[in-house]
Amino acid sequence: MNKSPRLPHALALAAMFAFPLAQAAPMNKADYTAGKTRITTLYKSDKAACASLTANAKDVCIEEAQAKEKVGRAELEYAYSGTTKDANKVQVAKAKSTYAVAKEKCDDLAGNAKDVCVKEAKAVETQALAEAKVGKKVDAAITDATKEVVDAKSKVAAEKCESMSGDAKASCMAQAKASAGKN
Repeated sequence: MNKSPRLPHALALAAMFAFPLAQAAPMNKADYTAGKTRITTLYKSDKAACASLTANAKDVCIEEAQAKEKVGRAELEYAYSGTTKDANKVQVAKAKSTYAVAKEKCDDLAGNAKDVCVKEAKAVETQALAEAKVGKKVDAAITDATKEVVDAKSKVAAEKCESMSGDAKASCMAQAKASAGKN
């Protein structure tokens, strides 16, 4: 089966840029606390289910439970804060967790097949972490650009007020500051 390497990359980029849009409103403290409890309980349950397994199957099961917990906690933090920083942490948690599980699954193999499996898992992690880094830089660039636009508009509005005097000027300046989001 010949898969295009661009498709997963494109989907990952689309998901990365959709993150800030997907967050509607941060959750309240009670929901956050309940979420933490739910994630801990689910992790303990998932880990207990691994007890009946043996050898590498048990190791993979435990790694999957840990990965699920780490990603769940990162998603909960993002749902609680709504910040792009926490959105980035979700991407990093997913990348690292996916790698950890994939690497553990490679332990079922031996020789060159195992080496190839580990290298493939590492390549996927490296790509996902690089995409998270790009998303972080894009968010920073958008924030900087937005600030520059607001500052420029504020300066234009203030310049328009300069030709006025007295109460008219004070009112104009107050309105310019309010429209720029400054106090």
